[in-house]
Amino acid sequence: MNKIADRPVKRRDAPQDRGRAIGAILVEQGRLTAQDVDDIQRFANAQGMRFGEAAVQMKRITEHDIELALAHQYNYPILGRGGQGGVGDDVIAAHQPQSETVEPLRALRSQLILRWFNTATRKVFAVTSAERGEGRSWLAANLATMFAQLGERTLLIDADMRHPRQHRLFNIDNSVGLSALLTGRAGREIARRIHPQLRLYVLPAGIIPPNPQELLARPVFDVILDHFAAQFGLVIIDTPAVSETADAQILAANAGNAVMVARRNHTQQAKLAAAMEILTDTGVNVIGSVLNEH
Repeated sequence: MNKIADRPVKRRDAPQDRGRAIGAILVEQGRLTAQDVDDIQRFANAQGMRFGEAAVQMKRITEHDIELALAHQYNYPILGRGGQGGVGDDVIAAHQPQSETVEPLRALRSQLILRWFNTATRKVFAVTSAERGEGRSWLAANLATMFAQLGERTLLIDADMRHPRQHRLFNIDNSVGLSALLTGRAGREIARRIHPQLRLYVLPAGIIPPNPQELLARPVFDVILDHFAAQFGLVIIDTPAVSETADAQILAANAGNAVMVARRNHTQQAKLAAAMEILTDTGVNVIGSVLNEH
């Protein structure tokens, strides 16, 4: 007897079955009705089109609706822009992950994984730059998002307690954050999870204190960072500029690793070289440098 013939054959989903699956998600999300799905599928079958293409051509939904449904189907959330539960325009990896702008960031993530992440024993790094306005917060936010999209439990700490931005980039409350944690007025649970399907947590800076450098230099910061390093697969720290204060130096030294950001046609070479020297003299492992055009 041919035993192979006795085995159940797993049926491949036909295009209309896949279309139904996408349609069911869109119905669940309130973007289509069951009748819409039937109408679209009939049109798609008649025209030899995919369900999504037919739905867009019939103007029942938009391309973005299809992207959201596919993201849901593959457990790859696409976050909204602005509003409750959404992110700021600059966190492009979260709300428009297929954008061409994101591809260089994916390349950077791959390099970090190959050259550092896979061999690091303590997966913590600071994102810093020589001067302000060079894209530190933008890079930190997008890198944190992209590591979380790989399934890595990621924590982004806004340790710039002079000009914090992460609470605005992720549309979260900044009334309680790192400053409260360092002074014993809050617990470590104040880190906010950004989306239930994304393992990304953000710890905002909190109320700007009068003595940020002194707070960061306290031994309690080392204890907190060690705790987070044990609880998360990756910790990324957004810092102030190296040339402005010693905060970045303290933070990078505590992290042990840093990514240096420079901005094309903005960063002064002398200041960049000086910042690099400060970090290396402190024993910081500069695991990469990024020329930012953002």
